[in-house]
Order: sequence, then C-alpha cells, then structure tokens
Amino acid sequence: MKKIAVFGKPANGKSTFSRRLALATGIQLYPLDSILYKDNGEEIDRKDYETKHAHIMSSEEWIIEGFGPLNALSSFYQRIDAADTLVYIDLPYSLTYWLVAKRFFMGFHKRPEGWPKHSSILNGTVNTIKTLRLCPKFWNDKFLLSIEALKNEKSVYIVRSLADLNSLVENMCSEN
Repeated sequence: MKKIAVFGKPANGKSTFSRRLALATGIQLYPLDSILYKDNGEEIDRKDYETKHAHIMSSEEWIIEGFGPLNALSSFYQRIDAADTLVYIDLPYSLTYWLVAKRFFMGFHKRPEGWPKHSSILNGTVNTIKTLRLCPKFWNDKFLLSIEALKNEKSVYIVRSLADLNSLVENMCSEN
C-alpha cells in the first residue's frame, strides 16, 4: 500500500478519511481540492493542475483524495491505473445530501476540511448540489463494476456506510 486513490461523490467523507489514513500510514496526502482551487475558490489553470498532478504521480508514495477537474477526466483514470489501492466511497444519495446540509450548517462555525480559505460556503454548497445531480451519470453500476473488476490486481475497498468508513483505516492498516 504505497499509492492510494480515494474517490467518490462530494461530501462522502473522503477528506476526513484520507487525513486519518495519512496519519496512520505516514504516506503523504494530496487533497485535489487544495491543488485545484485558489484560496478564493476559483479553479487554477488546467495546465498548472496537470503539472502539479504529474509531479504528485511521479512520487514513490501518495494518497490522492478527490476527483479533480471535470474537464480532466484523464487524470482521474491515471490515478486509478497507477494506484495499488483504491478506496471508492459510495454512500447512499440520501445520506450524501444530508452530509452536504450538515457541512453547510457546520461551516458557519468551522470551515469544512480542505475548503479553500476565502471561498464562499454557500456557493460551494450550491456547486456541490449541482455536481451531485450529475453524479449518477458517472458514479453508477457500470463504474462500480469497472472498479470491482480491478480486485485481482489491486486492493479495492468499496465503502457503502459511515460505519464501514469509520473502521476502514484500522482494517486497511491491519491487512498490510
């Protein structure tokens, strides 16, 4: 377990899980949102993103958390190919919408994990909801089957509940 890709729908706990996994393993964490966005919430230039992404991918070890820009799907599949461990967090949509609302209201008291410093929590929440409405086009049974098909060559973890997500770091570390 040296190259770990953590991915799934927005607001599914990827950042919190990845931070816990990085602490447990000592592997450097690269949250894509902190690479993709400026402090004000604007996306960086795609060429800059690709340069940073390539640099991370060339490292000996990494945990890369997130999806990346929608217009750079190839970088997502590069991570899937290069990773030896895949963590697909696929919580039910009803729970995901509840987590988005919780993150929004909690954001008035504490900035969400990995959120750009000066970006609007309201705008970010609206964008998250817009993204969630598009998610079934990508995060679907066909995608799930493609990830499950990689179980012979990679460690694959598919998380479908908060209980499983909360125990996964310990389970992963005990297996390796």
